[in-house]
Amino acid sequence: MGDNLGGHRLFIGTYTKGKSRGIYSLSLDRGSGALGTPVVAADAPNPTFLALSPDRQFLYAVCAGPGWASSFRIDRKEFRLTAVQQREPDKSPTPCHVSVDAAGRMALAANYHLGQAAAIPLNADGTLGAPRIVTHSGSGPHPTRQTTSHVHSTYFSPDGRFAIVCDLGLDRIYTYQIDRDAVALVPGAPPFVSCAPGAGPRHFAFGRDGRRAYAINELDSTIVAYDYNASNGALSPRGSVSVLPPAHRGDATAAEVCVHPNGRFVYGSGRGPDTIAVFAADGASGALTPVEIVPCGGKGPRSFSISPGGEWLVCAHQDSDTLCSFRVDGESGRLTRVPGTVSVPIPVCVLFLD
Repeated sequence: MGDNLGGHRLFIGTYTKGKSRGIYSLSLDRGSGALGTPVVAADAPNPTFLALSPDRQFLYAVCAGPGWASSFRIDRKEFRLTAVQQREPDKSPTPCHVSVDAAGRMALAANYHLGQAAAIPLNADGTLGAPRIVTHSGSGPHPTRQTTSHVHSTYFSPDGRFAIVCDLGLDRIYTYQIDRDAVALVPGAPPFVSCAPGAGPRHFAFGRDGRRAYAINELDSTIVAYDYNASNGALSPRGSVSVLPPAHRGDATAAEVCVHPNGRFVYGSGRGPDTIAVFAADGASGALTPVEIVPCGGKGPRSFSISPGGEWLVCAHQDSDTLCSFRVDGESGRLTRVPGTVSVPIPVCVLFLD
């Protein structure tokens, strides 16, 4: 794949209920930010969320089927994926999120439909062991979106001792201690922090210093800043900001949150207005101050990701089947749209390989 040489390389997760075949790969020019032509990196059913092993040898994807995740070996020369462990799809509810620890020995996964989180052993050859599952129960105030638990994402704490689990259906962000020997999740003390009623916590990101964290709430389109206690994994809310333009009226749901690699800025996407909101993070408190809100370049900004050096942001538009890129100003946090879009069917996850 010649146009990847010298550029950033990305994988894109998709829904395959339309024309998509699975996981796509493409390049981003380091000088201009222009996106290359996407190609199919691996055929897979509904690989909606992706994660990398720390050595960049393996890619893990939540896929349709009876398993929690599938694994692929990365061919860095050809920029393709070869399946290591992949089950045939069935009618099992597909998980929606996966993350990998810094040692590459364990994954965490979330299943929105079943209200479950899982700890999964990872082997050196890229295969996955049997998951250890926890199941949530209950409901929230939203009449259609919170009739039951909906675990939407799972993350490792910076030191790998705790799992942070966002439950959209229960308006709770859970903390679990990670039992490394058993590869299991043990309720923390306290076991969760409650969000505003009807907020719907979706995704989560730690600040650069590991003492601050940010959760984006899908249903009320806010980002909440938290203090993080590394001794027990507890989260304490500090303040909330909206990701929506002040003049927006009508339906809206927030989707993705990312912290800039320099730790100074936080970004959140809003579906409905189809925008990306930029916030400055206070270095002492982690509190967020609005910087700007810009059009995302498409419809339905389900996912976006920032390049490892912080120069570029790539956004996936689920409802317009496109990707576009932005130049990121590391001093102000502001975004400048790079002209042009590329087509990928129903893109829902953006992952930088390098």
